[in-house]
Order: sequence, then C-alpha cells, then structure tokens
Amino acid sequence: MRNGSYAQLTDRGTVFIGGPEAETFLQNIVTTDMAAVQSAGAGFGALLSPQGKILFDFIILPTEGGYLFDLPRALVADFQKRMTLYRLRAKVEIANRSDSDAVYAFWGSEELPAIEGPVARDPRLAALGFRAILPVDATVAVDGYAAASEADYHAWRTGLTVPEGGRDFAFGDAFPHDVDMDDLGGLDFRKGCYVGQEIVSRMEHRGTARRRAVAVTSEAALPPAGSPIEADGKPIGTLGGSYDTESGKGGIGLIRLDRARRALDQGIAVTAEGVPLAISLPPFARFGWPSGDDEGAA
Repeated sequence: MRNGSYAQLTDRGTVFIGGPEAETFLQNIVTTDMAAVQSAGAGFGALLSPQGKILFDFIILPTEGGYLFDLPRALVADFQKRMTLYRLRAKVEIANRSDSDAVYAFWGSEELPAIEGPVARDPRLAALGFRAILPVDATVAVDGYAAASEADYHAWRTGLTVPEGGRDFAFGDAFPHDVDMDDLGGLDFRKGCYVGQEIVSRMEHRGTARRRAVAVTSEAALPPAGSPIEADGKPIGTLGGSYDTESGKGGIGLIRLDRARRALDQGIAVTAEGVPLAISLPPFARFGWPSGDDEGAA
C-alpha cells in the first residue's frame, strides 16, 4: 500500500563541508546548532548577512567526514564562495556536490524511507516528511511511497505554511523571524555568536518581529508570488508561493501582523491583485496576533 509520495527536487543543489574543524567552523557562522544536527540527524538554518538578513537557507544532513548542505541549486556557487571566504586557515573542505548528488523529499507517510544514503525527518516540521540526498544515478523505488512531481511537493509544503527562500521570499530581504524560522527550528538562541546573531537575538528578546509568514486561502486562484497584499488599497505584505489543488486554493503570505489585525478588526477586505484572502496563523506558530498596545512596534 502506497500512502506516501516522493519527488526529486531538481532545483536543489548540495555543498559538502567537512574536515577536522568543520563543526567548529560552522558553529561560528550559521544559525544552526551543529551539535544538535549530529544528534537529530538533520538541521535547518541559514547564513545571514551582518545585518541579520537571510542570504541562504538550507537543510543540513550529516554524512561521512562532514555535512551536506541542501540549498537552492542556483545559489550553490555563491554559497561556496562565501563560505570559502570565511574559512581563512580553518582545516575545512568545501566542495560543490550538485553534479553527483540528488535531493529527494518523501512525504505523506510516517515510515522512514528504506534507502541507502543520508536520510532524516525534515527538521523544519514533522508533517513535511523526510529529506534524503542520494547519488544522482540512484534508482529510487521505496515501499510505501509513490513517485510524484516537484509541484506536488511544493503544494504540500506551501499548504503547511513552511516558507522557502527564493520561492516565498527574496534572499537578502527577510529577517529569520519574518519567515518563521524561529518556530521552524532554524534559529538557536543558546549557542554562541554567529554572523548576524546580535540582530536576531535582539528581535527575539524584545519581541519586535511584526512581519510574519502566515497562511492565506481564497475561493479563487492566487496571483504570482511577489504580488502585494493590501487592505483598503494600502500594502500590508507580499504573497509567497501558492497551491491550487482538489483540497482548496491557498498560499503563504508575508504580512505585517499589526496592519492585518487592524484591517480584520475593522472589517476591511484583505486582497492580492483583487483576489480576497482569508488569513490564519500557521498551526506551528508560537507567535500570536499583536494586541492593540503592540501595534506601534517596528
């Protein structure tokens, strides 16, 4: 019986980072606690600018001798170059594995896919299923999983309101809190310093995050990602990716919670390119709608 689905994610590439000092090197640069990656079998995180904005987001899987970073294929060369600049004299190897590796997603089943290679539950959200990195020439036939398309996977991911850089938000434009990375396991607030850490910690401890990724649904198909979300003609956010399936139509919106709340309280329609939207917080969200006293925060 095949209850699950799987798809190769051809728009994803891989970078291997290994060597005797790889864990320490990465611990001082990325948002992820690298010790937790080893114990959990996977990690989610980002490389930030010094100003705290997301330059790259990725999933990390431990592998022999180091770690495999699963990230947008179009950004692999830039990521490799930037990490090489940070390396200095560290005993670390940084290699593009995109031509030899293939990234797969498995979802819709609780059964761990029986495959050879790095595979782990998606570290962002259990409902996303599993992530695997296999040889590019591997034959994939897994009991309990049927082949599906990349579009099917992204419809599933979007339906769970899990944002992905390059699809739901622009790299270099969003803080981690803007895209719910704090609630999706992408930030560790107990580890030491890393690039952009001061800004991120300040937003966490002061509670100043006001832009958030939320679920939007509609009776009609949604306009393209990047379309403005408005209330009474005034911008309150931007539309991310969307889905149009038998179960309904919806997507991800990056909105100012205070402005959206004010519009909803006043009965003002929220729209994207004229399409009416219903807004709800993701089920995994620890954040809530701001109170009236909070609306003036940045």
